[in-house]
Amino acid sequence: MTSGSSFYITTPIYYPSDVPHIGHGYTTVAVDTLARWHRQAGDDTWMLTGTDEHGQKMLRAAAANGVTPQEWVDKLVGEAWFPLLTTLDVSNDDFIRTTQERHEEGVKRFVQAIYDRGYIYAGEYEALYCVGCEEFKPESEIVDGTGPFEGLKVCAIHSKPLELLQEKNYFFKLSEFTEPLLKLYKDNPDFIRPESARNEVISFVRSGLKDLSISRSAFDWGIKVPWDDTHVIYVWVDALLNYATAVGYGADETQFERRWPAFHVVGKDILRFHAVIWPAMLLAAGLEVPRGVFAHGWLLVGGEKMSKSKLTGIAPTEITDTFGSDAYRFYFLSAIAFGQDGSFSWEDLSARYQAELANGFGNLASRTIAMIERYVEGIVPPPAAYAEGDLEIQKIVADAAANADAAIERFRIDEAIAAIWTIVDALNGYITENEPWVLAKEDGDRERLGTVLYTAAEGLRALAVLLSPVTPIATEKLWIALGAAESLGRLVDQPLRAAGSWGILRPGTSVNGLAPLFPRVETA
Repeated sequence: MTSGSSFYITTPIYYPSDVPHIGHGYTTVAVDTLARWHRQAGDDTWMLTGTDEHGQKMLRAAAANGVTPQEWVDKLVGEAWFPLLTTLDVSNDDFIRTTQERHEEGVKRFVQAIYDRGYIYAGEYEALYCVGCEEFKPESEIVDGTGPFEGLKVCAIHSKPLELLQEKNYFFKLSEFTEPLLKLYKDNPDFIRPESARNEVISFVRSGLKDLSISRSAFDWGIKVPWDDTHVIYVWVDALLNYATAVGYGADETQFERRWPAFHVVGKDILRFHAVIWPAMLLAAGLEVPRGVFAHGWLLVGGEKMSKSKLTGIAPTEITDTFGSDAYRFYFLSAIAFGQDGSFSWEDLSARYQAELANGFGNLASRTIAMIERYVEGIVPPPAAYAEGDLEIQKIVADAAANADAAIERFRIDEAIAAIWTIVDALNGYITENEPWVLAKEDGDRERLGTVLYTAAEGLRALAVLLSPVTPIATEKLWIALGAAESLGRLVDQPLRAAGSWGILRPGTSVNGLAPLFPRVETA
């Protein structure tokens, strides 16, 4: 991506019927890291997240709690979903709620537009519906119930009985978009990533698309169909439109023109909505399709998909209260190949925290600053002539920066972190090999000492910039400790794609004491 171009990225719009678990946090920090990277690289970046607040499930939850649906969603969003962003240090530019007027007006305008273009008709519908998924289930996701649900048809995802719904509804002519969608996937091989997700969608679309019921008349918690107020718009159509209404669709054409189209990052269980229904809706409206849809895998706990209904849900604060938000962000983004399923365990989190963050990166930062304080009076020394080993570090830093940026372009945050980590490992080896503590004792080795300490400090400067989208808190502390804030300005203003250039940290800069970036954690 060229510097200065638009980079609009979204999380899925979350359904706040329950409190967020670490799976929601995983998606959010992944999108935040991508947004921070592009923002700091000079791209015109916009990150959107938000909540999807209509639908039957929400109506029933509100009734069960004796409040109106609006009171119920206000409480959930205020007490659980806004705080999540603070807990995980997320730098979103906007937060959209589907109950906001800007969204409701945009949805009505969009649905009216595709109705006027002849893509919506009235019909009758009978099908099995899962309230948990807010979806009429395809045959492939309907299974026979067992135990208390024996003899019933249940949802393959929620294991709960399905409801047979009979309604007069409005339908979207999704079936007309089979060929245009297949052409889209063929012409844009990166439209759906990773490859496994792309193949799944192509085979689904090839098997033929059915028209989609896009309204409900059995309840009224939703956005009214503009030409028939006895119907509300199907919650998924309403939800998908948030990506367009949030950037001014139908209301602020300048903003919409500047931001749209978006990249969407979603869990693989909602891939079809984003890679099939959503682009078809946009094509029907004569609008550009998204720039791409990236489906990440599931977080598994004890081999099961993270889920509140199955009691495998873990609140993000259970991790951040002990390890901090940086460790949360680093762990999930580095330990799981982005796009694949990943297993979470406390043992793995604890081991990686200790080995990679505390002993690897944290210890490197602490000892480098301490040696500059002890051996050269706290002033970053000028380097003398570079030896082969010093030049090797410079090459590793340059390569790491380039490789990390290329990995981010592929949406592979895990590969970007692995590239950056080559600097951590190389610098730790370099310090062990060059033994600054020995050089400091010999007067004749002062120049060599200066070169070694400058190389370590300048390597840390590059690390602080490259890791700031992943671990914003620790890198900010390191930036201040290096004295870089004084001489180079704020960390968030450092041009990320230039981070691998050598010689940016100025000799003569005063360092400041550094408390451990990742303190030892006592785990029971």
